Amino acid sequence: MKAAVVTGFDRPLELQDRPVPEPGPGQVLVRLEASGLCHTDIHAAHGDWPVKPTPPFVPGHEGVGVVTALGEGVAHRAIGDRVAIAWLGHACGRCGYCVSGWETLCEEQRNSGYSVDGAFAEYAVADADYVVPVPDEVSSFDAAPLTCAGVTTYKAIKVAHVTPGERVAVFGIGGLGHLAVQYARLVGAEVIAVDLTDEKLELARELGADHTVNAATTDPVQAIADLGGADVAVALAVTPKAFEQAFASLRRGGRLVCVALPPESDGPMHLPIFRTVLFGISVIGSIVGTREDLAEVFRLHALGRTRVVAESRKLEEVNESIDDVLHARTSARLVFEL
Repeated sequence: MKAAVVTGFDRPLELQDRPVPEPGPGQVLVRLEASGLCHTDIHAAHGDWPVKPTPPFVPGHEGVGVVTALGEGVAHRAIGDRVAIAWLGHACGRCGYCVSGWETLCEEQRNSGYSVDGAFAEYAVADADYVVPVPDEVSSFDAAPLTCAGVTTYKAIKVAHVTPGERVAVFGIGGLGHLAVQYARLVGAEVIAVDLTDEKLELARELGADHTVNAATTDPVQAIADLGGADVAVALAVTPKAFEQAFASLRRGGRLVCVALPPESDGPMHLPIFRTVLFGISVIGSIVGTREDLAEVFRLHALGRTRVVAESRKLEEVNESIDDVLHARTSARLVFEL
């Protein structure tokens, strides 16, 4: 099978011909139809984070395809099922986090395309318990970005407890941000989109943003203050400066939701203690979503409540695609069709 492989953090991905893997006990073999390119895949390929994957490995955690083989003991999946392979590839299922609905915090979790081979390939094996069925009404092309970009921003809006009429500022309108705008609107928020390019801001307006701010030409903190300040700021741009701007845009009682993960080399985020305490600001870390969250994301899309903006690419274009993402030359998400 064809697979895009990270052989070293300082090297381009290498397209290799590998044997089709065999599913072990409790696993399924999936013939991939689509696989989205997430910024996390780029961080993985470059070894940007403190806990690094071990080359060689196959990235990819927005994989959608059809089950073609079952491992021993798998009775709840069937050959022919269309499923999604998400970031959460496995969790223990027994710890306090798992049994209380926070499986994404499990200390024994394994992550697709990071600690186990992922979906930048024609086939992938996955834990049968952690793949998520894709409804017939959702195309594989759309389901791929929803599997991470969708469920991650959906979860961010959920943990922020956004209520109708609140003002939500989304910092970074790309693969995640264009979906965050839509989820915030679904719960009745007034949405402010913040980005550095007019093209992304035009997309945000098309998707229903009530206000847009070009942070390349306008101070977003002052612009949002002029609107009355944000009740919630969702930080999706991968720079500490954007996180600090998001925090500073909050009104009293506001909530900062930290989602993006900048490279460790970019340094820490600095938050003022005085303002945090006196304004009653909450700082919330939000990491992807659970299997149930993803099922909800798929149901909403099947009902026509969301729109995925993505561009099709071939797996052979993986390195050019990474470069395009790093230089903001994409409208939203890139999806490899296999």
